[in-house]
Amino acid sequence: MKKALSNSKTMMVSLVLVLALMFSLNAAVLADGHFKSGPDVLDVALEADDFNTLVTAVIEADLVGALKGDGPFTVFAPTDAAFAALPEGTLDSLLADQEQLANILLYHVVSGKVMAEDVVTMDGAMVETLFGEEIEISIKDGMVYINDAQVTTTDIEASNGVIHVIDTVLVP
Repeated sequence: MKKALSNSKTMMVSLVLVLALMFSLNAAVLADGHFKSGPDVLDVALEADDFNTLVTAVIEADLVGALKGDGPFTVFAPTDAAFAALPEGTLDSLLADQEQLANILLYHVVSGKVMAEDVVTMDGAMVETLFGEEIEISIKDGMVYINDAQVTTTDIEASNGVIHVIDTVLVP
């Protein structure tokens, strides 16, 4: 009888462990059934310390779901300093206008995963953003620019794309 109880306890513990493993794996499965391997572009921005304004703007513009999507995306991410350099009152005005804010943020995102090694071969290229307007990629004195914004850090990879840091907020 003791052996039967011991086997029963062992089976129960095993079942609990299997269920716990299943629930933890389920948390890593996206709605479409694909496994998510690592943080997405929004998670990466959240983990960094220089994109607090960008993350706030994404939340206010109701674009969290879009940036957590499958992608792949290439995000040209303005730093907190870039947002702070906007004319006084501009950021407050944008945060109060969800549609305009969303349009500006989508102007910073292109479809596909474009790495730095790809961008350096695209001098003069016009690339369509998720907003539907084009941005220009140019190379001046060995530095890459998106419109007038200088790319300061490249190839911050995420599970659904890549982030390139820029020093200016792009305005369509």
